[in-house]
Amino acid sequence: MVDTTGNNEKMMGAVAYLVGPLTGILLLVTEKKNAFVRFHAMQSTLVSGGFILLYVVLAIIPIIGWLILTILSFIMPLLSFILWIVLMWKAYSGEKYKLPYFGDLAEKQLEKLGK
Repeated sequence: MVDTTGNNEKMMGAVAYLVGPLTGILLLVTEKKNAFVRFHAMQSTLVSGGFILLYVVLAIIPIIGWLILTILSFIMPLLSFILWIVLMWKAYSGEKYKLPYFGDLAEKQLEKLGK
């Protein structure tokens, strides 16, 4: 189990976003008590999973999906990088920053898991 007391809690919250769903899922499995770390791990998993799902769906849809994916390929890397930095910084600052939709969804999923 991960020790998430004090400053380590903030660091682990930031680490949840480091490698997207991989670190998110790893922390969800290893951290059973700390609600702060579990929230950021779940939000990280859902947000990064959402990006991956969006790319896969658009890649499957012929022509229109490919056009949208081509346009997004110029914008999304920069936007996702900025979001990644902001979320890591907010977690490291000790803030339970909830993204629209994904923050509420993360809380609901954690409730279902029984925190």
